[in-house]
Amino acid sequence: MERHIYKELLEWKSSLHRKPLLIRGARQVGKTWLMKSFGSREYKRCVYLNFENNSRLKNIFLADLNIKRIIWALEIESQEKMDSDTLVIFDEIQEVPEALTSLKYFNEEAPWMHIMAAGSYLGIAMRPQHSFPVGKVDFLNLYPLSFIEFLNASGEGSMVELLTNPDWELVKAFKTKYIHLLKQYFYVGGMPEAVSRFVETKDFNEVRKIQNNILQTYGQDFSKHAPIQVIPRLHMVWNAIPSQLAKENRKFMYNKLKEGARAKEFEVALQWLTDTGLAHKVNRVNKLGLPLMAYEDDSAFKLYLLDVGLMAAMTGLDIKVFLEGNQAFEEFKGALAEQYVLQQLKTQKDTIVSYWAPENNSAEIDFLLQLHTQVIPLEVKASENLHAKSLRVYHQKYQPRISVRTSLSDYRNEGWLINIPLYAIGNINRYLYSDNKNDKLHFK
Repeated sequence: MERHIYKELLEWKSSLHRKPLLIRGARQVGKTWLMKSFGSREYKRCVYLNFENNSRLKNIFLADLNIKRIIWALEIESQEKMDSDTLVIFDEIQEVPEALTSLKYFNEEAPWMHIMAAGSYLGIAMRPQHSFPVGKVDFLNLYPLSFIEFLNASGEGSMVELLTNPDWELVKAFKTKYIHLLKQYFYVGGMPEAVSRFVETKDFNEVRKIQNNILQTYGQDFSKHAPIQVIPRLHMVWNAIPSQLAKENRKFMYNKLKEGARAKEFEVALQWLTDTGLAHKVNRVNKLGLPLMAYEDDSAFKLYLLDVGLMAAMTGLDIKVFLEGNQAFEEFKGALAEQYVLQQLKTQKDTIVSYWAPENNSAEIDFLLQLHTQVIPLEVKASENLHAKSLRVYHQKYQPRISVRTSLSDYRNEGWLINIPLYAIGNINRYLYSDNKNDKLHFK
């Protein structure tokens, strides 16, 4: 199961300025498998150390952070030589804060070492109240499989190749197949275990069992790892995400959780879900400027799950919805389609995502993408609905060079507006190029 991030791991390994690498991502998105696979394929030796279930390993870091002593102890523990041909993996590193802090000293005193670290709750460990080696580590984010990765895992490499450098007339000829595969992805999603089982069995019932087990595990994690006073609110926010996205106005509203609810009551629960990678928060921008983050309104946001398949499982959608007609794309007023698109955008390197709505809420652009020095408005349309009222409002106000709509319709370039098929939106960065003279983006 090839992951796009693998190329970035190779770049990290060969970098002259390599630092210990922290891989961030939610539970069960494949962090451990990826690190072990990379170690076995790219190094002479791979040493895997898990801090969650090894008290002796924990004690190595509790005495002091003398790196020479720690390396010696790790060699004894693993019975392997630590050198530049060895990949050392620290898994669930957040369980031992001292080990997380030690990455600073590994970077300064043993830069020849190749160290990867990951943890299901690494985002929480990186909060300001914890000791963290700022500036002494590299970062990569791992998400559930994108639609492109799903196609590769399903043996549809030729379909991926066609989308990579598209002949849009030829893509159109295979539209029915792309839509069929996209429906499968809406149901299966990108959690590695679910994808693997589907590829092996083509059994949607088996997939749903796995998804329900993952959701149950997440619920148990709330009780096990979150502050006890936050647990009830965590469940309330988590369970409300699908219904909040199904509203006409998809802005997250606390008063839908309970009558009279205030943001302050739920801010810790919300932060916990986003820190663990279980939810994605997309903030509103009502005034355009660069960088986008400087113009975001943190109090107005939309909240998404980490995976479209898990969203389908949470709502109990039957497989018939996905296989009959195009109903899947229209369910929850297009909420599944919007969840899917956000999931693909999160896998795009160096892409910042917000959404736009003016103060009077007279229009809304589902997503704003900051690429280089340009902001691209992106509107998501379920099925083949091609009305673009909000995009026209935005275009008249800001005159962007490129405006994008994604729908089930074929590729078309209308001058001011480009339609990219939903099944191709994961390659949006590939379809853009920069004019070096004025740093303006163009569509290939």
